Amino acid sequence: MSFTSKLLIEQHFHGAFGINFNDCTVDDVLNLSKEILKYGIGGIFPTLATDTVENIKKQISVIKQAASIQPKDSAKIFGVHLEGIFLNPEKKGIHDEKQFLKPTIENYKLIEDDFIKILTYAPEFDENYTLAKYLLTKDVKIQAGHCMGGDLSYCDGVTHLFNAMSGIVQRGTSTALTALTDDSIYTEIIADGVHLSDSILRLVFKAKPLDKILLISDALPITKSNLKEMEFEGETIYFDGEKATSKDGTIAGSTKLLPDIIKRLGLMGLFTPQLIKNTYNYHNINLEGKIEWDDHFNIVKVNL
Repeated sequence: MSFTSKLLIEQHFHGAFGINFNDCTVDDVLNLSKEILKYGIGGIFPTLATDTVENIKKQISVIKQAASIQPKDSAKIFGVHLEGIFLNPEKKGIHDEKQFLKPTIENYKLIEDDFIKILTYAPEFDENYTLAKYLLTKDVKIQAGHCMGGDLSYCDGVTHLFNAMSGIVQRGTSTALTALTDDSIYTEIIADGVHLSDSILRLVFKAKPLDKILLISDALPITKSNLKEMEFEGETIYFDGEKATSKDGTIAGSTKLLPDIIKRLGLMGLFTPQLIKNTYNYHNINLEGKIEWDDHFNIVKVNL
C-alpha cells in the first residue's frame, strides 16, 4: 500500500556522510542538513556524545550558528540533543566515562545553552531531582538513558529503549520496565535489526501506546559514507557492512537512517504513519512538506 506522510524528524543521531557533530564545522552542519533532506528527513536534533565541557560548548555554538544561517532547502535544525556527560558509568556504552559529571545545576550551567532541547541523563544520580526540576523551566526534554534507575518521575522520555539501561526485571523496578509500563513516557527505539531483536520490537509495539513510540536512528558519522572505520569517543569504530562496533565488540550506534528503519518495520508489519507524527507531537513542532512512499516502503518523492 503506497502512502503519503509528513517529513521525517530525527531527534537522535550523531552524524552521517562522514560528518561527526562532536568535531564538525558550520559548513559541515550545513552540508549535512542539505544532504539529509534527500532522504525525507526534514528536521534534525544533532546529538552530541560525551566530550569535554569546552568542546561541548564549542560544538553547540557551531550547530547553533549553522541553524541561524541555513537555507530553506535543508533539514531544519531544531536544537541539540545532549546525550553525554551526565550518564551512569555502569551503562556507559561507547561513551567516555572519564568525562562524566554529576547531574547538578552547577555542572549543567557549565554547558548550558538555550539551544539544548533534549538532555539524556541518569536520573538516579540527580539528587532530589534538582536538575530535572530546573530543566522543567527551560524547555528541555528530559530523557533517561545510559542509566539504571527505575524512577522516571521527571522524565519526558527514554533514550534508545533497552540499550544501555537496566532491563526488565520480575521483581522491583528498572528503567526499561518503567518505560514500558508508564503510558505517559515516550520511548525512543532503534529498529535497525542490530540494537533490538524482532521479538523485543514486537513486545514494545504490544506494550507501549503507539503514539508514545519515537523512531530514531542513533546514526554514526560513518552512516551513508565510504568509511569502514572511524574515531568516535576516543576509540576506533569498525563497520562490517551491518553493524559498527568498537574493538571489544561494543555496539557504537546505528549505520542506518530513518527511511531504512521505516522500511524494515514496514516489511515486519509494524509500521504506521502515526510513528512519524509522534516526534512532531513530542516537540510540538511542525514542518511543511510531504513524502510519497511506494508499496515496498521506499521513498518515491520528497515534496517541499
